[in-house]
Amino acid sequence: MDLRRVSRGEKPIGDTALLRFDKPLIVRIRDKAASKHGRRQGNYVKAVLSLLFAWGMERGFVPTNPASGIKTIRRKKGLPEANRPWSDEERHVVLDRLPAHMKLPVGLMMFAGLGPKDALKLPRSFFKDGEIATRRSKTGEPVYWPCPAPLVELIRDAPVHNAITLCANSYDRPWTESGFNASWRPIKLKLEREGAIGSGLTLYGLRHTVAVIMRELGFDERTIADALGQKTIEMARHYAKGADLKPKMRGVVKSLDAAWNERKTKTVKPPE
Repeated sequence: MDLRRVSRGEKPIGDTALLRFDKPLIVRIRDKAASKHGRRQGNYVKAVLSLLFAWGMERGFVPTNPASGIKTIRRKKGLPEANRPWSDEERHVVLDRLPAHMKLPVGLMMFAGLGPKDALKLPRSFFKDGEIATRRSKTGEPVYWPCPAPLVELIRDAPVHNAITLCANSYDRPWTESGFNASWRPIKLKLEREGAIGSGLTLYGLRHTVAVIMRELGFDERTIADALGQKTIEMARHYAKGADLKPKMRGVVKSLDAAWNERKTKTVKPPE
């Protein structure tokens, strides 16, 4: 069966072309994708098939949605925490060992809580007067950060380039996610072999790090969500869409600045 014909609105070849799909087959497709590419990819494949069959049902191509009701693959208990927070020692040693053109992207993730994609793609024009104002690509939620002192230093010391993005690679071009990951991976593996960092370190874990530090400082969940550009399922939000986050975030960053400075001066136990 050619699913591309269906996606274009064409009738499938043969009246029973799509009827060959049943729940056991969808489960096998999901599980095969998971075994080759991981649990999340398996669940993603199942979700896409469900959307495709739902689209086909509305248009009369299929009588049922065989992917409906199939459970997602749950994360096994006892596995290491995904995207775990970085320790203070890990943050310091990674920043110290990164090449100059990689420090600022990691700094945006580390000190402004931006995800890797948002940090790498941040337009230069979105940074003005020491402040970052953007929207999270995943949710569309506004993100506003007055740059804390460590990030100000990284921006000041970053290599000069002419890219339209705030960060650029060694060729003075905007980073791609795959390009940055390819540069980051050997550095991470080397630091792991040296025992300088623990295993399971991910760039996305830096968002978790910011959230953990904010929680330790006593900020409420709504403030943490606003800082990271996260949506919630609350029916009534504490702040209206597009609310001015500047006064709130200036207070947040002032507290974070003090915390980061205190953590930097402490003797931190190396990760096990």
